[in-house]
Amino acid sequence: MIRFALSMAIGLSAFPAAAQTVDPAQLESSVRTLASDLFEGRAPGTTGEERTIGYLVGRFQALGLEPGGPDGQWVQPVPLLHTRLGTAERLGVSRAGTQTPWTVGQQVYLSTLQPRDRVTVDQAPMVFVGYGVSAPERGWDDFKGADLRGKVAVFLINDPDFEAAKGDDAFGRFGGRTMTYYGRWTYKFEEAARRGAVAALIVHDTPGAGYGWNVVTSPQGENYDLVRAPGKVTSLAVQGWIEGTAATRLFADAGLDLAALRRAARGKSFRPVEIRGTTFSAAFPVTQEVVRSANVLARIPGTKRPDETVMFGAHWDAYGKGAPDAQGRVYRAGANDDALGIAGLFEIARAFKSGPAPDRSVLFAAWTAEERGLLGSEHYAANPVWPLEKTVANLALDILQTAGKARDVILVGKGQGTLEDDLASAAAKQGRTVTQESLPERGLFYRADHFSMAKRGVPVLLLMGIAGASDLVEGGRTAGQAWVDAYTGQCYHQACDAWGPDWNLDGAAQDIGLMLDIGNDLARSTRWPEWKPGSEFKATRDRSAGERP
Repeated sequence: MIRFALSMAIGLSAFPAAAQTVDPAQLESSVRTLASDLFEGRAPGTTGEERTIGYLVGRFQALGLEPGGPDGQWVQPVPLLHTRLGTAERLGVSRAGTQTPWTVGQQVYLSTLQPRDRVTVDQAPMVFVGYGVSAPERGWDDFKGADLRGKVAVFLINDPDFEAAKGDDAFGRFGGRTMTYYGRWTYKFEEAARRGAVAALIVHDTPGAGYGWNVVTSPQGENYDLVRAPGKVTSLAVQGWIEGTAATRLFADAGLDLAALRRAARGKSFRPVEIRGTTFSAAFPVTQEVVRSANVLARIPGTKRPDETVMFGAHWDAYGKGAPDAQGRVYRAGANDDALGIAGLFEIARAFKSGPAPDRSVLFAAWTAEERGLLGSEHYAANPVWPLEKTVANLALDILQTAGKARDVILVGKGQGTLEDDLASAAAKQGRTVTQESLPERGLFYRADHFSMAKRGVPVLLLMGIAGASDLVEGGRTAGQAWVDAYTGQCYHQACDAWGPDWNLDGAAQDIGLMLDIGNDLARSTRWPEWKPGSEFKATRDRSAGERP
């Protein structure tokens, strides 16, 4: 590993941390280093990762933190399965002896998470399962005991509530247009595998997915997963999406009206519908490898209740090397996504180490493979170094706005937990207000590393600058929306997500200061944040209540 010398001006006085100032200059210095060509875009399993891990360990060590990983180490190994489908040997649907070939990227997009050199689906029956939701706590079951073993499950994207109107059973049952986890494509693939399906396909539509077909196809047959024991490998030989027009034709050829079935799927009485006489076949060669990656974990032990942990998290990985952009840049280095979040962890750690030790332990997690499906955080959540039952909260930083100070902060996941009330209190101390995310139907709450902890019941809070237009001090919400549009429309996951002289990190420093304030209060109290009634994660947390004082 490469170790970097660190020279930092500490400049913070005694706590409380709420009174401290996060230094925009320190943030800029860290971002410019992590987003430099030296780190080659920080892709897992590359030389760029080796350099990144060395840099992170060196910075945390220089700040005076202790290793927070297993067996007193700085890193938690994360073995990843990396697959890529080759050229299709066979792909399409068959009905009444008539073959309809499909082309990857046109009618369908596919990948695999099976560690095999070849995957096949041979004339498997296709079953439409509506939104594919099994939610006993909401009185909803789309499956009605249907046997999916050996079949292809075909889903709608999002929740039954997404297009529901008054009079529909689903209306208001899943939070209106605010996506729940049941609306995420990851949930649908997981549910299909739990029920033994051989493949799963989601009907694409841009409003429901929150992105166009071009985004669906951009991985070009590549996928990542955690390395799993043979008995834990998914049953799905392939998983993916059907393009909307192709899906309409698929149903029509079987005498079915997809639009009518969409309406039916908003009712509690919906039952899976066989796509009559239609089978799906696919055969692909697969390139597969195991990539050795790692999370970096650093810790400040608590003095009174060290077994209770307040966790801060951000992801270190980006997209590595790609095709040159218009300026000839080849590294997709994620200066904002999420080098800026990592820089925020350093600043929060610096603030904690400048004052008295906390009562509870504080853990700083730099996750790998967020861009590959939240895999680093998922690996930690499945193999926690510090018990999740006594993890007080996970406070996550992933993309912060770089356009200057704001009068408000954007809340992601309104109504989920009491940490949103803590955010409002911390914002008020800064003279700011809280604004709900502008497009909750896109499910950003389920698309960052904190979600791996949420699934296990840990209360979470995410700050993500692209969740809505900030009310900027200079330019108001119009300027805030212009920043969101420019970043998401041009630089998100692209080489131009790079530091530039136009960056103004005063607003990012404000937001990091909010997380510092909340985390500091939790680390010096006996308080336990909770999920609010109606959250799909409340029951999981409640089951471990006896393990907390």
